[in-house]
Amino acid sequence: MQVTLVNVYVQPEHVDDFIEATCSNHKSSILESGNLRFDVLQSLDNPQHFILYEAYATEEDAAAHKNTRHYLKWRDTVQDWMVKPREGIRFKGICP
Repeated sequence: MQVTLVNVYVQPEHVDDFIEATCSNHKSSILESGNLRFDVLQSLDNPQHFILYEAYATEEDAAAHKNTRHYLKWRDTVQDWMVKPREGIRFKGICP
């Protein structure tokens, strides 16, 4: 299992817009072949900080996600709303 945790810090005036765009991306991402999980998390301590938890069956499935229409639309839509570039940290899923 390929898991990526994506840290995103959003400008305060775009938090609601980011949530809307990201939830739309989530709805399409969970329908992808090989997608096991796609969670959108917002920090309780800093509402501008989000973590996207993306789990795919294989590295190839995770890579294919980056070429989907919904991901590319999300990427281009939210890019200018970020305080700094997003950071994706890749993990190998052990359990489950």
